[in-house]
Amino acid sequence: MELKIGVITVSDRASAGVYEDLSGKAIIETLKEYIKNDWSDVYRVIPDEQPLIEETMKELADKEGCSLIVTTGGTGPALRDVTPEATEAVCQKMMPGFGELMRQVSLKYVPTAILSRQTAGIRGRTLIVNLPGKPKSIRECLDAVFPAIPYCIDLIGGAYIETNEDVIKAFRPKA
Repeated sequence: MELKIGVITVSDRASAGVYEDLSGKAIIETLKEYIKNDWSDVYRVIPDEQPLIEETMKELADKEGCSLIVTTGGTGPALRDVTPEATEAVCQKMMPGFGELMRQVSLKYVPTAILSRQTAGIRGRTLIVNLPGKPKSIRECLDAVFPAIPYCIDLIGGAYIETNEDVIKAFRPKA
């Protein structure tokens, strides 16, 4: 099975071309360091519109066959921040431990981490993980949660992810 990873940047301004999307690119660069096997990204930059976020997640999971979708942006308390709501609307199972760990890690750096609403969930054979919007925070959060991602994807029947163990080790229980 080919490994495809969806990357969705949720940002009114980046989608309108007001500024360059650094967050989505930071996710892709980080995953290039982490993942040893061949993979391709399916990359989207969209505005903070819940129906569009849901539609894009469904497209990447159901039509593109992404085993993992990583979002950035739209996880704060602002009125237009609706990425967690879109994630909950399209997932059959929520995985709250991802958000709990990301907030715990982020609190070491900024007291406003408690305002972040990152979460994760499963749609079919796809794990969807919401990350914060800042590239530095993205790396900190991915460093914390990525060790559990390959095994989670194993359990739901997605493509196999082999990690570059010099950079990050996936945790898989011994058989």
